[in-house]
Amino acid sequence: MTAEQKLSVVQRWMQAVITNPEGIVDGVASEVAQQEIALDSTTIESFILPSKNCSSIERLSVYGNAYFARLIECLAGEFPTLEHALGEELFGDFALTYLQDYPSTSYTLGNLANHFVNFLVKSRPPRDAEEEPQWPDFLIDLSRIESIYSVIFDGPGEENFELISAVDLQQIPTEKWGGIRFNFADSYRLELFDFPVHEYVTAVRKEESPEVPSPQKTWLAISRRDFIVRRQSLSQLQFNLLKALVEGATLSESIEQSLQAVAHGETAEFDEIATNLQSWFANWTAAGWFHSLQCE
Repeated sequence: MTAEQKLSVVQRWMQAVITNPEGIVDGVASEVAQQEIALDSTTIESFILPSKNCSSIERLSVYGNAYFARLIECLAGEFPTLEHALGEELFGDFALTYLQDYPSTSYTLGNLANHFVNFLVKSRPPRDAEEEPQWPDFLIDLSRIESIYSVIFDGPGEENFELISAVDLQQIPTEKWGGIRFNFADSYRLELFDFPVHEYVTAVRKEESPEVPSPQKTWLAISRRDFIVRRQSLSQLQFNLLKALVEGATLSESIEQSLQAVAHGETAEFDEIATNLQSWFANWTAAGWFHSLQCE
């Protein structure tokens, strides 16, 4: 075996040891490490020399602790508002448990947080369906919105495309409006939350100290424009209308579906749509939500 090959073996062994989520001792005993270099607690010092003040395991632990500290720091960068809500110490405990359940396996730290929201959902104590959302649900909502912001920011945008304008809509004959199908921008997302977490996130980013909000159904449209992730609050009626449009329904079909989805009488909602539809689409078009449309 060449010196280069020997170095490669040592590198793979050390990676397996210091990245083991159960710690250095388990890392040394792990199958991955054993396949590279067969050592145990009685022979480790023949390979990694102890220092004057530290045993071999303690010396390796320095690297192991630094590795996980860096990963926790990266997760805090992905979820800064969640860390604010939990506090640095408690967030670190959640993050370390997450890393034990979902060890980093990618060459890029960009994938590190991929399972974090699901981890929090699975960690949440059970609650009855009729029970009002509580503190754990607020934390899950926070993690969701921060994850969505990150995905949209890193994903495709419409900065280099010409989007539908209000003038384009004005040129459509009135009789054809019912048959319009809208193609939404690639970054566009509709999301429902149990808490107004978007306001909490904004307050924290302004370095304020907001109180945890009370539960409140919150409908949001989130997209990216000019390389900035933007969100807009919606009413339930607007949300239902846009959801039907996103799923490919025509405007008339979407109006009908959104009216059927409301829990109370349709008259007020129908009047609201009739009165506000034009201004809604003017605002939504200005926000850059539509990249094209078809008229039947």
